[in-house]
Amino acid sequence: MAKEEGNTDRFAAARNELLDSVLPSAGRFQRSDERVRAAMRRVPREEFVPPEVIGDAYRNIALPIGEGQTISQPLIVEQMTTALQTRPSDRVLEIGAGSGYQAAVLSLLVAEVITTERIPRLADEARARLRRLKYGNVRVMHALNELGWKKEAPYDGIIVTAGAPELPLQLLDQLMPGRNLVIPVGALGKQELLVVKKTASGHEIDNLGACAFVPLIGPEAWPPDSI
Repeated sequence: MAKEEGNTDRFAAARNELLDSVLPSAGRFQRSDERVRAAMRRVPREEFVPPEVIGDAYRNIALPIGEGQTISQPLIVEQMTTALQTRPSDRVLEIGAGSGYQAAVLSLLVAEVITTERIPRLADEARARLRRLKYGNVRVMHALNELGWKKEAPYDGIIVTAGAPELPLQLLDQLMPGRNLVIPVGALGKQELLVVKKTASGHEIDNLGACAFVPLIGPEAWPPDSI
């Protein structure tokens, strides 16, 4: 697992104050909250936002990162990461690298993170940022005309940081049986956060409640010309 370096101590108090105010989440996925909470305290969110919004890095809100994309609010990151129910030996897939923040949190919890990003500039910047901060167990891939990263499937968990119109079954094909896919599903601008467990006979779904994500683009998702 990765070990981060270079975070600035001047943000430490704000980071802890924020996390104390929004954590832990309740419900059946609370089991792994302590590990997730500890990981989020170690990741410097201020390194993953543009300079013009760095003063808002430790508000519990989503922030713009350019190209019409956002970094998720910390509460959502905590909920999604906890629901993934990771193990230290896991290899997980993230769809929607953005600035790389979610991948950095995951990197402290699992053996390897593969994250895909369809916007070349964001992919390049996330890759450079994660390398600079020494998250060495994260690989950022430029997503092409596919959903997920089939060539290295199956994964021990999949987390999607963009909203799909329906559950993409091809992502379940890339998931190990007994493990979780965490994904927002619903209309543009308003989704439900689903935890989908792959079973021997199909899948089971838990609904964590309403959320709002940027649209997921690609097969079994939104076509680019519909946004």
